[in-house]
Amino acid sequence: MPNKNAIYTTNQLQIYQSLPLKAKINLTYQRIKQFYDKYHGSVYIAFSGGKDSTVMLDLVRRFYPHVPGVFVNTGLEFPEIIEFVKTIDNIIWLKPTMTFKAVLEKYGYPIISKENARAISRYRNTKSELQKYYRLNGYPRGKKGMISKKWQFLINAPFKISDSCCIIMKEKIINKYAKKSGRFGYIGLMADNSNGRLRDYMKYGCNAFDKKIPQGRPLMFWKNSDIWEYIKLKNLSYSKIYDMGYKNTGCIFCAFGAHLNYPNRFQLMKKTHPKLWKYCIEKLNMGEVLDYCKIPYQDYYIQNEL
Repeated sequence: MPNKNAIYTTNQLQIYQSLPLKAKINLTYQRIKQFYDKYHGSVYIAFSGGKDSTVMLDLVRRFYPHVPGVFVNTGLEFPEIIEFVKTIDNIIWLKPTMTFKAVLEKYGYPIISKENARAISRYRNTKSELQKYYRLNGYPRGKKGMISKKWQFLINAPFKISDSCCIIMKEKIINKYAKKSGRFGYIGLMADNSNGRLRDYMKYGCNAFDKKIPQGRPLMFWKNSDIWEYIKLKNLSYSKIYDMGYKNTGCIFCAFGAHLNYPNRFQLMKKTHPKLWKYCIEKLNMGEVLDYCKIPYQDYYIQNEL
């Protein structure tokens, strides 16, 4: 069903996505400048140490080299990410006020997807039978919030489920910095990464001036292949974690999307970071959670490795 609030279309996005990299770079510079001028240079770069934010930081600083990067050290980053972030100048390091273990205990595990985890959490915490019905069967007029049929069995899981982890450990921390500093952030999001980001692009475009907290997302019409092409073109340094089999970084113990990949991050972690894997699976009880979801986390087999 078409999004009535959308100001951009999927067709427009596809046209932008099909452009050669040189054209994308030129359009991206325009969006970077527009956001910078809107806030009179009072901006920052949300820097995770991952490939997307590495490219974004390079693009922004080619025009505005003084713009600070902001890195939230949640304690959940791969050591290779931490090592890489330390090599970048003018980075502000922040820390969350809660540990990941405390977040899990209070709110629940991040599993399957943000949308499903949020819907399951709200299903469990509402007293409204009508809301529970909608969560299982769909809302009228296409409103989002239904739990996917495939994952509805998780409403009876013997552990808490939530999408709060990222909000508490990253978003609130960086938003607090933004409010205190009066700066507005460039964020390395791409519409190609998820349906949620696609919907967000269609509603706000690259520079989301109308959001409650405005965001500059100059890479929204880029694809993953563009990121690697740019890194190669500009000979950029990047975190070694990508040379170890990981396609995405993010928080080490996050289970969002783990059911979609083989090997998934937990299987890779057992091979590349066995001590972290053991802590995750045993101490954080992620093994129990993944078993319940029927998501593998032990050794994996790929023929061309033999």
